[in-house]
Amino acid sequence: MASQPSFIVQEHHASRLHYDFRLEIGGVLVSWAVPKGPSMNPADKRLAVRVDDHPLEYGAFEGIIPAGRYGAGPVVIWDHGTVRPMEGELAAGLKAGALKFALEGRQLKGAFALVKMHGPRTTGKEWLLMKKADEHADPRFSLASALTPAKRRQLTKTVPPCDVM
Repeated sequence: MASQPSFIVQEHHASRLHYDFRLEIGGVLVSWAVPKGPSMNPADKRLAVRVDDHPLEYGAFEGIIPAGRYGAGPVVIWDHGTVRPMEGELAAGLKAGALKFALEGRQLKGAFALVKMHGPRTTGKEWLLMKKADEHADPRFSLASALTPAKRRQLTKTVPPCDVM
């Protein structure tokens, strides 16, 4: 049996703080920038802007992207684990604009959905990331930074495995 696909959430302190939410689909990390970060509270609907896919190696990246490079600033892994599709295949859900999946990470657990937004004021890249109400839901969830002072001291300036595919 093949191993389950992975997910990674990287806290990225670029020109603006955001969280890169990445799902392994079709041999790459399909990626969204989530300005407010993921939530375990089902009442929170988080904007997730689709960005370029990244190679699987990028999921292990932590470091400080040097000034002058795309995405310059500290990047740390906020959470990671496995993803399991809840309806159909992830690739089909991505194409259809509606992904339903379960995460098993250190912080993110249980059922989630990513749904593509439609309308006259959208660019086609806007999605909503939502936690589904289940036994893992936490209405008191508060996002805590993984970039502690001790973690920042461990980071070195380095170019990511690739800027983007």
